[in-house]
This record gives sequence, structure tokens and C-alpha cells, in this order.
Amino acid sequence: MSKFMDWVDARFPATKMWEDHLSKYYAPKNFNFFYFFGSLALLVLVNQIVTGVWLTMSYTPSAEEAFASVEYIMRDVEYGSILRLLHSTGASAFFIVVYLHMFRGLLYGSYQKPRELVWVFGMLIYLALMAEAFMGYLLPWGQMSYWGAQVIISLFGAIPLIGDDLTQWIRGDYLISGITLNRFFALHVVALPIVILGLVVLHILALHEVGSNNPDGIDIKKHKDENGIPLDGIAFHPYYTVKDIVGVVVFLFIFCFIVFFFPEMGGYFLEKPNFEPANPFKTPEHIAPVWYFTPFYAILRAVPDKLLGVIAMGAAIAVLFVLPWLDRSPVKSMRYKGWLSKIWLVVFCISFVILGVLGVLAPTPGRTLLSQVCTFLYFAYFILMPFYTRLEKTKPVPERVTG
Repeated sequence: MSKFMDWVDARFPATKMWEDHLSKYYAPKNFNFFYFFGSLALLVLVNQIVTGVWLTMSYTPSAEEAFASVEYIMRDVEYGSILRLLHSTGASAFFIVVYLHMFRGLLYGSYQKPRELVWVFGMLIYLALMAEAFMGYLLPWGQMSYWGAQVIISLFGAIPLIGDDLTQWIRGDYLISGITLNRFFALHVVALPIVILGLVVLHILALHEVGSNNPDGIDIKKHKDENGIPLDGIAFHPYYTVKDIVGVVVFLFIFCFIVFFFPEMGGYFLEKPNFEPANPFKTPEHIAPVWYFTPFYAILRAVPDKLLGVIAMGAAIAVLFVLPWLDRSPVKSMRYKGWLSKIWLVVFCISFVILGVLGVLAPTPGRTLLSQVCTFLYFAYFILMPFYTRLEKTKPVPERVTG
């Protein structure tokens, strides 16, 4: 085996990659619960790719046969129903772990210098993931798939001058049709997975270049022993690989419980109208995107003007990219920031959750007013950040990690 690895290493840096990213990559020894979600996101990505490949073997991307092929997978393909539910539940699980992963970044300042690129690559993954989920959402060719895509694609029509042409170009037709389904299928199974995998590699490379953050926001590279090993660090393998296995087991227990017993999750993971084939002549009673898009959909509906609503929805995502340059705090972790940062993070999280709930519900004057208030608070968190992070009094940061 030793001779074989020497032969491989002379031609490919296998051992070097293993050491650089696992056995000799030193991570802070005070990781907590929130540091499970990065590895869980990778696990769910693998699940989506593997189950997606198997589903494409029996799926037919045409307007006439798409819905029937999904029913065929569910009823006649061996283990087809499990594969389909693993994939549909995995989509929601992906966004749950990604949102918690992003929350960890906000909580401990993982976007601050020198990790700006790590955050930007992560946000690009999030953007590509949203596009991937939207493309895949049309593929079952059910009522909510069809009409949800109709509503979202029509938003591009609000763009001055090029809106109508852009909308038609995205659809590939004057209305959503088999052509739209075909191109969305190609993007969903080929183009976007390649983009996501490439961004994940860049995200991990950027992270391992500057080192992982920790709940104290301390650079562990400042204090090293005579061998150059960080005093507050431990090798990622075997310590964190074993620790992550615990998180993986707990996650899989919950995930499989949902897959086998509650795959629809009350109509949030699989909407009831999507069990009807797409019908261009029958509009569902209430059209709403799947739950992980609803905060931004609520922001869109909160603005009376269609164009301004689209701009607000786009800005809600775009502002996340510039977060590293908005935070002027001298400390990273929320443990040592002032009370203003803590209050605004709580307000932001509550506003985001409320917007998510409002995006699912049918609009009423009261709900629209509440969504406008939450939209204001959402943007205020970012717009005011340069001021309250600079002015607030922070606690002294310890020299070594506190555990």
C-alpha cells in the first residue's frame, strides 16, 4: 500500500490533499452545535445528486408525460417512491441546514476579515441553490409547479424595456410549455449542479486557506507550539470527522422519520395542488412558492409597485453579499459585541421568520402591513449596521479560546 501511494503521489497530490484538508488541517477546538451544519449541507448535497441521478432514469421531461412519469416513479419503479421522497424532502432539508449555517455566520462573524471570500462563495452557492430549487420545482408538472413558475417568471416582465423579451426568452415560448420544462430540466440536472459543485470546492478551499472561525472569533494561528501547530487547534481528522458522524446520525434519524412518515409536512414540503397535473385553464385558489422562497416572496408582495417589488426582492438577496463590508465592529463573535448588535440580530431573525410565514398565507391588508414592517426591519438590519457596530461598546476578547 505504501508503494502504491508513493506511485500515486508522484502523479497526483493525494496525500498532500488529505493532509492539507483533513489530517493536518487544524480547526479550533471549541466548535459547538452550530458547526454541524456545514458538513450536513455537504451530506444533503450528495443525497440530492445521487437520488437525482436515479430519478432522471425514469423521468420524462415533456409536458405530456412529466406528471405521469412522476406517478410511474412513485407507483411502479422499484424503490422509486423512496428515491423521490428522499429527493423532495432533501430539497427542504438543504435549505434548513443552509439557513442554520448562514445564521452561524451571522452569530460569530464568520464573514469578517479575512473570510470575506468564504462568505461571498457561500452566498453564490445559496443563489445557485435557489435557482436549482426553482428549476426543479417545475419538473413534477403539477398545478403549483406550473402556476408558481408562471408567477415567478412573469416578474421579469416588470423590468423596463427588456422585460417582455427576457420573460419570453426564459420560458422559451409565449407561455410556460414543454419547451420551458425541457430547458429547466437541462439546467436542473446538468448546468446548475456543476456550478454548485464548483462553488462548494471554492468555498472549502477559501475556508482552509484562511482557517475556520470559532465561537470566540479568535485567530488560532496567533499561538503555536514549537512544531507550528496552533495551541488552540486540533486536527480535523479524526476529531471533527468523528464528531460530525454524531451529527450525521441524528440528522439522518430525523430526516428518515420525515421521509417515511411525514413527507408532505402538512403541505409545506409537497403542496396538495401539486398532486394534480398542470392545467393552464385552472388557477389554484392561492398561489405561493415553496416555503424556502416565501420570505423573499413576502418582500415582493409588501411593495405595491411591481417593479419596485422585484427590485426589493433582488436587493434582499444582494445585500447579503456586501455584509462583510457593512460590519465595522472590532470583534467578530456576538459573545463580545454590544447589546445593539444582539438586538438587531434577534429583530432580523424574527422578521425573516415572519416574512416566511406571511409568504405562505394569502394576502390581507393586515398581513400586507405586517410584511411591510418586517421588510423595513430586514433592510434596516443591514443599512444601520455600519453605525451601530461602530458606535456600540464591545467586551474585551480573550487571547485564547474559552471552550
